[in-house]
Amino acid sequence: MRARKGPQQAIVATAHKIARTVYHLLKYGEAFVGEQAEAYEQKRRERDVHRLARHAEKLGYTLTQFAPPPAVAAD
Repeated sequence: MRARKGPQQAIVATAHKIARTVYHLLKYGEAFVGEQAEAYEQKRRERDVHRLARHAEKLGYTLTQFAPPPAVAAD
């Protein structure tokens, strides 16, 4: 956000997001449940792949996904 809008607007946007979250939690009486780091990273990777696929499509390319090689267990 900071890179796109500058430091001042990024601060305001972050404060606004926090305020919306707190308001929702108070209004509906819900408890805050933080997201696990692994789940966040998985979502971030999926967003990145989707964004890159759209960008490649605009450039006339098609992305092909390959399964990662299996991990080798160290004995």
